[in-house]
Amino acid sequence: MSSLLEVTDVSKRFGPTIALDRVCLKAQAGRVLALIGENGAGKSTLLKTLSGAHRPDSGAMLLDGQRYAPSGPINARQRGVAIVYQELTLAPDLSIEDNLMLGRSGTGLGTLLRTAQRTIVRDAMERVGLGHLSPKARTGDQSIATCQLIEVARALISDAKILLLDEPTSSLPAADVERLFEIIGQLRDRGMAIIYISHFLEEVRRVADDYAVLRDGHSVGEGRLDEVTDDQIISMMVGRDVDDLFPHVPHDVGMPHLTLKNVSASPAPTDVSLRIYEGEIFGVAGLVGAGRTELLRCLYALEPTYQGHVQLEGRILPHRVGARRKAGFGLLSEDRKTEGLAQNLSVTENVCMGNHHRFSLFGWINLRSRRKETERLIHQVEIKAHSADQSVSELSGGNQQKVAFARLLAQHADVYLLDEPTKGIDIGTKAEIYRMIGELAASGRTIVFVSSYLPELLAVCDRIGVMARGQLIEVRKSKEWTEEDLMAAAVS
Repeated sequence: MSSLLEVTDVSKRFGPTIALDRVCLKAQAGRVLALIGENGAGKSTLLKTLSGAHRPDSGAMLLDGQRYAPSGPINARQRGVAIVYQELTLAPDLSIEDNLMLGRSGTGLGTLLRTAQRTIVRDAMERVGLGHLSPKARTGDQSIATCQLIEVARALISDAKILLLDEPTSSLPAADVERLFEIIGQLRDRGMAIIYISHFLEEVRRVADDYAVLRDGHSVGEGRLDEVTDDQIISMMVGRDVDDLFPHVPHDVGMPHLTLKNVSASPAPTDVSLRIYEGEIFGVAGLVGAGRTELLRCLYALEPTYQGHVQLEGRILPHRVGARRKAGFGLLSEDRKTEGLAQNLSVTENVCMGNHHRFSLFGWINLRSRRKETERLIHQVEIKAHSADQSVSELSGGNQQKVAFARLLAQHADVYLLDEPTKGIDIGTKAEIYRMIGELAASGRTIVFVSSYLPELLAVCDRIGVMARGQLIEVRKSKEWTEEDLMAAAVS
């Protein structure tokens, strides 16, 4: 079968960093190709090259047998290549309709053809399950999950031959993931070629036909998914065998440490009471919108509460961020792009942000001490950066997540509030993150772990509570839950 897209010996360098090194790839019409690899392997760079955002330094690309060298994203879209990026690229102050039609608005004698445009918009929104929303609704008022679906709808408006999806399910609840998979299946059946990046092998198995593996910018394997095992794929990704995807660090659960009493905020959480212990990893499951993130933000005092209070070792804490930080609270935000990191600053500035008191004396910052701590954490968390001075915006999404985690470790907190800490992180590094979480628990820290990925909650946590409609409806020991039980409780 001939390939709709063929990439031969494509290379791309950013200064001293070689992002792609003679990469080869073939994508066929009517099939889904899973692009797999660790963070920093070059997956997103390859998609940006295919979408016209980057120009390759060398190599050749063919689209439908013709030379393909897009001058930019608009030209790539005109040639039939559409992309959905891992990070949202929407204009929050514009309506959903204006975001979907941005750069595509048809005109008649200088006037927007709103009626025809709205028909196209409504059709695209229906196809991704957003038909219940008004096209005039402000995009910035929507949830992250809804915005992700708006991104997919925007790509579908193009008459694309090839759809590039970079971690499209990272912020979606299970129901929307299934809807997206249905959409991908429909597009595949219509003859579209789809290149799909994901760190979840079970997701890859669910949606893809073929695979291609990148490691350190090199092509290291490709073929049909039904002819390769998960262990073989993982070995190709990391260059070694990964014996334990969920390493368990022995830790003892101690005395009551963190207590919530009737904590309520608008719109969530609602009347949450809970006791968490020293050295405990407490998981929070639930659908997107159930109030999990809002609960963590209330614990960190980022959201106002109208009822209840939080106690640490029996002492009621003031509802102020400064007071919570001083008490030893540390938060890893789900939204690393706008809340978790300062994209234009270096790795060092991000890791040490908020922790400068640890590297200063009499008002003078000890730059050598600060850099030494950053380099230690770069090594510990395995951040792929050419130096501690590199801008965070130049790193892959997964390595940005590692920087956010490193900053939390630099804070030396006692209570770790982790909101989707492994989001966008590859399999090998996830195992390292799980190990570090276990080590934190073993040192007596208290961890509250929010995740949409049920296998990691079941494998890593001591207890799991399920939230639904803002309420904490049930708490059990992890061994007493199954994935089916968790999902049933979440939708109850």
